Amino acid sequence: MYVRDAKNREEVWLLDHIEAMGLDDTAFRSRDYVVAIDEESGAKAGFGRIRIHKVADGDDVCELTSIGVLEGWRGQGVGAHVVERLVEYAGDEGFDEVYALTSEGGYLAQFGFRRIEDGDLPTVLRERLEAKREGVDPGAVPLRIEVDRFRMPERLREAFKGAAERDEGADEGESPEDFGIDPEKATYKYDTGR
Repeated sequence: MYVRDAKNREEVWLLDHIEAMGLDDTAFRSRDYVVAIDEESGAKAGFGRIRIHKVADGDDVCELTSIGVLEGWRGQGVGAHVVERLVEYAGDEGFDEVYALTSEGGYLAQFGFRRIEDGDLPTVLRERLEAKREGVDPGAVPLRIEVDRFRMPERLREAFKGAAERDEGADEGESPEDFGIDPEKATYKYDTGR
């Protein structure tokens, strides 16, 4: 498993999954995304984006947004590594702080993100938070982390090393219970009455 920059040819794939997951696609640019890839199969497992907000009369602001993991890859550290790569990129771009506007604050807290008050957000993100609450994420709250305070839990690092796609939608066959039959009491022989 590894995380790399998204390629232009992955734009449709990204947009399809962003829409399917109900994520924010505002000002979409595929070059802002990273994608988690399975080394063996080449399957895409997750994605995320840094969005840099230009501020005319102050410092630019960096936001993490549109982070998603495909269902068969969840719970294996994929999202954690996407977030890690995005925070690294933000640091490489010269940002000391990174923001996230999401209802998934508990997930990001494990990496060091902390909830902040709406009023503590830069103006450009206050407007963005309102738009998210009115649209794709009504429960969104503002979070912030200092880039050098990001921490990856070891359990997620280890899970990522062995990540493999699970077939969540696999048909496990039909059981007697699916048809309302109690296998402890039912007989499977025909009683012809003779």
